[in-house]
Amino acid sequence: MWKLGQRIMFMGILVGLSGGCAPNIVEQRQPPLPLTTARDPALREPWLLIDTKADKLMVMRDHQPLEVFDQIAVGSSGAGLKHRRGDNKTPLGVFRVGWVNDHSRFKKFIGLDYPNPDYAERALRERRIDHLTYERIRAAWMSGHTPPQNTPLGGQIGIHGVGAGNPQVHEAGIDWTSGCVALNNAQIDALRPWVKVGMRVEIR
Repeated sequence: MWKLGQRIMFMGILVGLSGGCAPNIVEQRQPPLPLTTARDPALREPWLLIDTKADKLMVMRDHQPLEVFDQIAVGSSGAGLKHRRGDNKTPLGVFRVGWVNDHSRFKKFIGLDYPNPDYAERALRERRIDHLTYERIRAAWMSGHTPPQNTPLGGQIGIHGVGAGNPQVHEAGIDWTSGCVALNNAQIDALRPWVKVGMRVEIR
C-alpha cells in the first residue's frame, strides 16, 4: 500500500496503537444459524462486506451496497489465512458479530466469532490444535456463543476505530492493527447503528 520508507516513518507510532485489539469482552448470545451463502435469503438483511484489496467496508443488502466506508486498515501482516495468536494477520472468511463494546479504548469494538469452525477444522488437520479445542470452538459456534478466545488460533478479532490513538497513522493508509479491521472514529460511529449481534460479516 505504502512504500517501505513511509511505513518505517510511522513504526514508533504503531506501538501505541496496535498493542491488542479487544479487551473486556462482553459476550452476547448469537442466533445459532448456519453461515449464509451467496443465494441465501438471509442476505436480504443488512450484512457487512470487508474488501481488503479495495480497502473498503460496505454495508450490504443482497449484493447492493447501502453505505461504503473507505480507507480501512487491517493487520500489520495483511489479510489472509490466520494461523496463530500474535501473527497480526486479519482472517479472511465469513463470520458473525459476537459482541459489541461501545466503550472500548478503540472508540467502539465490534467483535467477531473468530475462530469459526472453518479455521478450527483446518487447524485440527494441521495439528495446530487438539481435538478437545476443536470441539470447544465448534460447540460454542453451534450454540450461538462466542468461541473460546484463548486458543492457539488467537481471538479478539473485530472492527474498531482509532480511539485516542494517533489518527495520522490511519490517515496515512498504514495497516496498523493486530489483526482487526479499523475505521476512523467518525466512520465507526456511523457504522454502529447498522450493527447487531449475529450479523453476517464477510472478509475477503
